[in-house]
Amino acid sequence: LHPHLPLRADSGFQGIQKLHACTTLPIKGTKKRPLTKKDKQHNHAHSSVRIFVEHAIRRLKVFRILKEVYRNRRTRYGLRLNLIAGIVNMELVGRG
Repeated sequence: LHPHLPLRADSGFQGIQKLHACTTLPIKGTKKRPLTKKDKQHNHAHSSVRIFVEHAIRRLKVFRILKEVYRNRRTRYGLRLNLIAGIVNMELVGRG
């Protein structure tokens, strides 16, 4: 990733902000420090943008190349993943 591109990651990427300065993560609350209304608004706006990424990942998992162990030739993994991503992108463009 280019260092100046904004990155909206989910909670699974805790610590990536140390490697990438323009990272936005959801704010986590605890029992001792519950989320404020402003924090909840931030998390809602963040998840509203992230949902499109999550849906794209789900569409890729339908083809099971990301979901299961890849058992074919490793040299063709990139080619097949790019082809499947192209199919998913064509579906997204066709709907929009």
